[in-house]
Amino acid sequence: MSATAVPALPYVREISPYVAGKPIDELAREFGLDPESIIKLASNENPRGMPASARSAIAEVLADLGRYPDSNGFALKSTLSAKFDVPTEWITLGNGSNDILELAAAALLSSGRSCVYAQHSFAVYALATQARGARAIVAPAKNLGHDLAAMASAIAADTALIYIANPNNPTGTHLRAEAIEAFLASVPARVIVVIDEAYNEYLPPERRFDSVLWVRKFSNLLIARTFSKAYGLAGLRVGYGIAQTEMTDLLNRVRQPFNVNAAAQAAAVAALSDAEFLDESYRLNYRGTQQLNDAFRSLGLEYVPSFGNFVLVKVGDASRTYQQLLKRGVIVRPVDNYGLPEWLRVTVGLPEENSRFIEALKAALG
Repeated sequence: MSATAVPALPYVREISPYVAGKPIDELAREFGLDPESIIKLASNENPRGMPASARSAIAEVLADLGRYPDSNGFALKSTLSAKFDVPTEWITLGNGSNDILELAAAALLSSGRSCVYAQHSFAVYALATQARGARAIVAPAKNLGHDLAAMASAIAADTALIYIANPNNPTGTHLRAEAIEAFLASVPARVIVVIDEAYNEYLPPERRFDSVLWVRKFSNLLIARTFSKAYGLAGLRVGYGIAQTEMTDLLNRVRQPFNVNAAAQAAAVAALSDAEFLDESYRLNYRGTQQLNDAFRSLGLEYVPSFGNFVLVKVGDASRTYQQLLKRGVIVRPVDNYGLPEWLRVTVGLPEENSRFIEALKAALG
């Protein structure tokens, strides 16, 4: 059977698959490099890796991995419930927060409905919308960030879902609490708003706010968070959503059984209690962000002040610079697919990794 004979839906054929950051082993093969010499600053992972507390928790469940995990995630939900003071019935577990974003689309979007999201926001919003045959309404960005007024104006009669990334990936911009609350108050109750807070733990103290309080106030709000970033569990794929019971019930109707594995659940429970690891990850990221910002200023490069664990920097011919960095064993992330062909997104690494990137960037720019 030829490829064209597969009876795929037209809008599925038109999807451009998500492209992840280049793996270290792949780069090593391409350029004949020693994998140990390569640094990867492309996927916004925690450079500290997994906390020791999570490793210990995984070791304790290894003997039982021949059995299915708890599909309802009792222990993890109970820990999240206590941490955020919400009923367990308000919590949905996901295979990363990406799963929560997809579940919202699966429950709410179809042909004849539309989804609103911002220009230069996380690529999965577009993919999840297109995969359901729904209409995408892309609100123009403002200073490379979300323009909530434009997003509110974009809501149509058929709009069922809105995605907001805060902080936003890949630009690193962040919306203040009062702006989001005013936006939520303006959105019709029939439209579900997903606030994607994957990078929430990297916010400086003066920018932090308790968005879970809004879930109590707005029945059409879903908060999505992850353990892949500051908690250092990217390889385990575990995230969660917080919403009122009606929305959570819908998500569980389309959620795959056993979507979060046993090791991931155990590691997440341990990581939630590891305040020391989380605090040090924040401090390391803060110092690393300043290190990158200082270097970009010294090189005369424009960058976006970031509230995540990455920085978006304008380098001109980003494709060429990216290739030059690869040859030097440094992987960053081009963002041409976000409509930003002159920019690169650089994950904040360990101090020595940041220094290595800065030297490679100087050489790449000539």
